[in-house]
Amino acid sequence: MSTRTQNSDARGFSEQERAAMKERATELKKEADGGRGNKKAADELDVLAKIADMDATDRAVAERIHAIVTTTAPDLSPKLWYGQPAYARKGKVVCFFRSGHVDKERYSTFGFTPEANLDDDGGLWATSFAVTELNDQAEKAIATRVARAVS
Repeated sequence: MSTRTQNSDARGFSEQERAAMKERATELKKEADGGRGNKKAADELDVLAKIADMDATDRAVAERIHAIVTTTAPDLSPKLWYGQPAYARKGKVVCFFRSGHVDKERYSTFGFTPEANLDDDGGLWATSFAVTELNDQAEKAIATRVARAVS
């Protein structure tokens, strides 16, 4: 089942989804600035701002990955890690997105740290994936791996 809505296209979020993200970013900014020192809200705002600043191709992929990770593993906290979007449990990064454009590479990367529960009985498993675009199959694969990583 795709996490993509009917109004979204191959470039990422639909205009409605982008508007909702902007509204959420405003809410997070208010929470972070509200005197409560809400670090989680500030960290998520930083991630959304970083994604918004990416070139169009990376932004579309990063938006979809953000939606997949935050839906699949709501206990993970978005934060910046080496200046790129990442998702942490108890302060330790479990998975991350690296922009190919920012890294001056021909593809972006979605990967996992040793904090992820990916160990396979066969002694060999992937810890990162090249990403140039996301189709339904790729979205499902990411969701499956994220769910396993936090299990």
